[in-house]
Amino acid sequence: MPTFEVRPRFTADLHQLAPEQRRRFRRVVIDSFVPDLRAGMFRPGLRIKGVRVTPGVYELTWAPDGRATREYGTECCHGARHVVWRRIGTHTVLNAP
Repeated sequence: MPTFEVRPRFTADLHQLAPEQRRRFRRVVIDSFVPDLRAGMFRPGLRIKGVRVTPGVYELTWAPDGRATREYGTECCHGARHVVWRRIGTHTVLNAP
């Protein structure tokens, strides 16, 4: 099971989302992102790709205009990827990932 950490900006962004948007993001993480991370290959629908202006940071599409940015941190548990969530919101979060 991967471990997770959130940056303060992610928490602030998350609180700006509507409750249904927060539920949708969590569903995508639990139902798609985590299983794909374990398998070592992401499904095309998540549209995981690197953010060009910030090397090492990746975007995840969780809704038609829903984006979250993340990076990998130092493993906390042997063999488990550590994901650091950076930003969440609309496509505009990519301006300052």
